[in-house]
Amino acid sequence: MDAGSKAQRAAIIGTGLIGQGWAIVFARMGWEVRLHDVNAAMLAEARGLILRQLRELEAQGLLTDAEAIGGRVHVASSLADALKGARYIQENSPENLEIKRALFAELDAAAEPDAIIGSSTSSIPASEFTGHLPGRHRCLVAHPVNPPYLIPVVELCPAPWTSPQAVDSARAVMAGIGQKPVLVRREIEGFILNRLQGALLHEAFRLASAGVASAEDIDATVKDGLGLRWSFMGPFETIDLNAPGGIADYCARYGGLYQSIAATQGEPVAWDGALVDALSEERRGLLPQEDLAKRRFWRDEKLMRLMRHKQDNGDNNG
Repeated sequence: MDAGSKAQRAAIIGTGLIGQGWAIVFARMGWEVRLHDVNAAMLAEARGLILRQLRELEAQGLLTDAEAIGGRVHVASSLADALKGARYIQENSPENLEIKRALFAELDAAAEPDAIIGSSTSSIPASEFTGHLPGRHRCLVAHPVNPPYLIPVVELCPAPWTSPQAVDSARAVMAGIGQKPVLVRREIEGFILNRLQGALLHEAFRLASAGVASAEDIDATVKDGLGLRWSFMGPFETIDLNAPGGIADYCARYGGLYQSIAATQGEPVAWDGALVDALSEERRGLLPQEDLAKRRFWRDEKLMRLMRHKQDNGDNNG
């Protein structure tokens, strides 16, 4: 499969925010994109929203000729029309097992014989909704980060029966459209990203619950501390560079400290009740409810600037 060829066609099934994001990712790399959604209202407005975001990406210098890219995105009147000729299919339905089982049965029955079918699910292993399919060997999770056109990591998590060839093809497609595929070698709840994010969130809630620091100061510790390194290095490279002899030296120096800390982190704090009320009150004091949408646009603009900096400096794979 020639992942970067302009002759390639992708089908995007489900046109919410993630589906729209996937359409941008494929179309900007020359793929023809067919959109389909059982929700007719969402489908009707999806292409206009995609064009709006493409124009913003062009204004930020992250792509050229937004109109031409948008011209490669088409609305399909039926699922069969969306799947016809598609070499890759990305499913973006709600996080509901029964919906995904039924939809994947339709996709497998109607898709081209050699098409790869990926799911954007962030929590459900592919084995739970593909085991009943004749073509289960070509199905896997391809979990993006929102928005995928600004954050390139895609977690590829095969089911036990997904063929190595399908995994290789999905990886080639993702690399060819400018994403950063990472392989989850076996199914695990939350895959990699949400497990790492969850570990940090659990400790943040624990610190807040114990009154160690305010939500604002905990956020500052990440955004003005850990996050600065994490924007271009992962946790293992970080500690590899933080001791004279590398990662083994770091573990020898600080392993005992982190084992001691870990012993206090066994029981998670519940994300409910008075703790959530207090955190919500603090956050709404810093950012009123009516300003949330505006702040999300601010976040995306910051992400665009960061992405442009990483592109300009050649450190996307850092």
